[in-house]
Amino acid sequence: MEEEPTSTKTDETTEQQTASGTVKTNRARNKKLARFGVFFAFLGLLLFAYFVRKAGISQIIVGIRRLGLGFLLILGISAMRQVVRSLAWTRCFESPYSLRFREAFAARIMGDALGNIVPLASMAVSEPSKAAFVTNRVPLLASLSALALENIFYSLSVAIFVFSGTVALLLAFPLKPALRYASFGTLAVTILIVPLGYLIIRRQWKFLSGPMSLLHGRGFGRTWMGKTIPSARTLEDRIYGFYERNSNRLLTILALEMCFHLAGVLEIYTTLWFISDIVAPTLLTAFILESVNRVINIVFKFIPFRLGVDEAGTGMLAKALGFTQAIGAALAIVRKARDMFWTGIGVALMVRRGLSLKNLDKVNESERTSVEETIATGEPG
Repeated sequence: MEEEPTSTKTDETTEQQTASGTVKTNRARNKKLARFGVFFAFLGLLLFAYFVRKAGISQIIVGIRRLGLGFLLILGISAMRQVVRSLAWTRCFESPYSLRFREAFAARIMGDALGNIVPLASMAVSEPSKAAFVTNRVPLLASLSALALENIFYSLSVAIFVFSGTVALLLAFPLKPALRYASFGTLAVTILIVPLGYLIIRRQWKFLSGPMSLLHGRGFGRTWMGKTIPSARTLEDRIYGFYERNSNRLLTILALEMCFHLAGVLEIYTTLWFISDIVAPTLLTAFILESVNRVINIVFKFIPFRLGVDEAGTGMLAKALGFTQAIGAALAIVRKARDMFWTGIGVALMVRRGLSLKNLDKVNESERTSVEETIATGEPG
């Protein structure tokens, strides 16, 4: 019997050890993140209890009771938000790849659910998992590229929406110094983001591989960077290629992203119409509240369900807009109930597919290997 060459056996052993080491490193990192996540979740619960008590528990309960079956209407409006972003994602695929709406919708619900239930690592877990959930339909690299593109348009729409809402707040209402300074700071950031985003796309800057190459050259994470930089370049090429070849789709995608925010305005207006018995809501106040809610979601993404900070921020702003702090806190709690509903749907879909947090790690590891092989061979997979 012919024996296998010693060098081949050695190579296989080395690869297995490397893979085993990577898995152990990832598990150690996830455990570390989980510890921080538990801490921030506990801190959020304390903030939640404090601000709810400060706003008035009895008043908040009365406001939520007024909503009653109106919560079903809130869920219907929130479904519109899921629909438009799922449609935007499907529009970001290029031939020969495409994704059906129902697959994109299910993947989005499951990915967001993971982002809500995995503390601290929301963005790191949520977005890649959406692409991993549809690998039975499209290659991972194609779905990641489309998802990255959709997120770019979403970020642009957020910047435009937040800028408009902040300007409306400053012009239409007298504000306390702290809220005024925060508004000016938000304006400054959005004024920088929009032209920067335009320049990145227009001039095709290497926004991922460039900084990574710089860090790699200075000795930071040499092994990981060396493997990841080619993936980043491929992703950038796909994004810029889409921009050049599909300019007719860009306005449609941006319009879908803006519909996400408009549905958010409608959701807040409807909620306030039910729960506020002192001041009648207007589309202007709903618009401002939703724009600030976008800022809270971005800045405090690391706190599960934005516990405490949402009640505090929405309560303070609601008071500045003529409502009571209790109405603002009730509005934030209704939003949490809506998020929990969709998280439950996402978890149910994952259970139906036989997925858990533990075996999802294995899926992601397998898909990461698939991407590296795709880039190495130059084939779409």
